[in-house]
Amino acid sequence: MRLVSWLILSLFALSPSLFAQGYSTTRDPDPPKYARHAPDTEIDFLKDAAWLDLGLDYRFRYEYRDDDLRRLQAGLDDPFLHRTRAYIGIHDVLDPFRFAVEMQDSRRYHSRYPRDGRDVNEFEFIRLYAELYFKDLLPRDARGNARPVSLRYGIHNFEFLDRRLIGNNQWRNTANTFQGFHAALGQQANDWQLDLLAVQPLNRSLYEWDRPVEQQWVYAAIGQWRGWGEKMTLEPYYLALSQSAYAGVVERLVHSPGLRAYGKVSGSSFDYDVSYTNQFGRNGACNVRAWAATAEVGYTLAHPWKPRVSLFYGHATGDRDPNDNTDNRFERFFGFGRPWSANDYIVYENIRAPKLRVELTPLKNLRIDFGYSWYWLDSATDRLASENNARDRTGSSGTSIGHEFDIRARWQITKKLETTLGYARFLPGGFVESQIRSGDTDFAYLEVSVNAF
Repeated sequence: MRLVSWLILSLFALSPSLFAQGYSTTRDPDPPKYARHAPDTEIDFLKDAAWLDLGLDYRFRYEYRDDDLRRLQAGLDDPFLHRTRAYIGIHDVLDPFRFAVEMQDSRRYHSRYPRDGRDVNEFEFIRLYAELYFKDLLPRDARGNARPVSLRYGIHNFEFLDRRLIGNNQWRNTANTFQGFHAALGQQANDWQLDLLAVQPLNRSLYEWDRPVEQQWVYAAIGQWRGWGEKMTLEPYYLALSQSAYAGVVERLVHSPGLRAYGKVSGSSFDYDVSYTNQFGRNGACNVRAWAATAEVGYTLAHPWKPRVSLFYGHATGDRDPNDNTDNRFERFFGFGRPWSANDYIVYENIRAPKLRVELTPLKNLRIDFGYSWYWLDSATDRLASENNARDRTGSSGTSIGHEFDIRARWQITKKLETTLGYARFLPGGFVESQIRSGDTDFAYLEVSVNAF
């Protein structure tokens, strides 16, 4: 393996691979991006604490939602969302033993609707694990970087791939969390890396400790091959969702092999990000036969504002016939809701979604992006999940969900203070008008994030 890596690196004169440039696909790092290495906090008594990472972060968001389709009743809602996070990580001083703790408190006020797990999850551990970390267990890679081995057990708050299948949902006021094992061979700086998961998703409780979802496990093997540098990174993966029958829930086993590739076209300003996932298995008495794919092509213009224009298409199958013994609905696992829809109306199942986006950086500390999206059901007889599982089993309501314009501006006022202002307008199609309600919806928000360090 080392010889092959060296030959490829020499042939193409490669540099370490960069992050994907697809819109909103950059994963939250580990430790989380709001955490700081203690000597970098400018706190005098921490300047020698090289073994410590810590972070404290607060986010406030005011939302103005007019006729939110996710609600059973139309009307105006203008909630205040509060999210506070604190992180401590210990490393290097007790090696190979390490551990990390992250708390999150999520609250919502001033809303006309009952509180739910999307917005409320008070005083909860979202990361609490012990780790065995071996720096030199494996030989160094072809770049000369150490290839560590890590084994963690506990509560995890992580992201993988392009965040569409496993994400911690940074936009939402509450987080996706898991309990179980996470093993890693390699790190981001290596030419290849392998992550192995055996975890249970945690069921978010408003006011009590979160508990694992009964009888449900997620297994994964996720590889990353960076041997071709910025030209291409390959991420082959296998995910599985296993659920035993309990309390009226049927037994399920969904296998999901797939491949993601992203990078830059050599000698040009084009970038790309494509993925494909195939699914098979059993859902009660039904055979699972489903698939999903995404493709994005971007172009960055030679301009001081660094404008990037991108075209995206996402497709996930829906169940074609509710009366046969085959389930064609794509299992979306635990991915993010945005940026499928800035209104948070769309999830990664039974969907066809082309998008056009523009991203700009007019100032060093100001980023603006806007775009237009179109949405159709893949199957007219399957559901629109995020809108209260609206479904027309006859298919007579058609497949048109609607289209959406959105714009967002992010201003990094200081290194510890950022504000975001956004707006989205959704225009419903025939399916939404028939099964939910007619009329456009408006969503505006103001968000302020403060980092203590």
